[in-house]
Amino acid sequence: MPDTSFQGRIVDTAPASDVFLVIGIPGSGKSSVSAGLARRFPLGAHIEGDRLQDLIVAGGHLPSPEADLEADRQLLLRARNASVLARSFHAAGVVPVIDDVVVRRAHLEFYREQLEDLPLRLIVLAPSADVVARRVAARDKVLADDWSFLDDAMRTELDGEGTWCDSSELTVDETVEAILAKG
Repeated sequence: MPDTSFQGRIVDTAPASDVFLVIGIPGSGKSSVSAGLARRFPLGAHIEGDRLQDLIVAGGHLPSPEADLEADRQLLLRARNASVLARSFHAAGVVPVIDDVVVRRAHLEFYREQLEDLPLRLIVLAPSADVVARRVAARDKVLADDWSFLDDAMRTELDGEGTWCDSSELTVDETVEAILAKG
């Protein structure tokens, strides 16, 4: 009879090679690219910021253009939870790929603090605003607000941070290839 006991089993192995944080505005392709990127590794995990937000089933505050301190707190909570998952996967030899809407320097710095000492690769998806608008109009997921103003904020506040990828004319696979080629 095979041993089905979990006693003494080791979860953590050699750490993963990288931890990816894929950021951009809503509609920039973060989820599709992140899932495709995670699939390129022998062990890869896709951690979606939106899915973590959905775990709050009572009292959730979604980000909005209006000031909302609770929504801001929950945005940082989801970043912390994404980072906790990323740390766990990384320690177990699974390459984590986090995708989240990050357009402000303070939000990016919070992620960096949470992921300190990990081999972080920051990828900024930055297709043109008109391409994003077409993608948002064509998708099933309906956004409650027009978030196009975030493109200017991201380009201003995060200029020079990480590896930027203009995926305007690229497929998901071509975008993943471009990210991996930039090593």
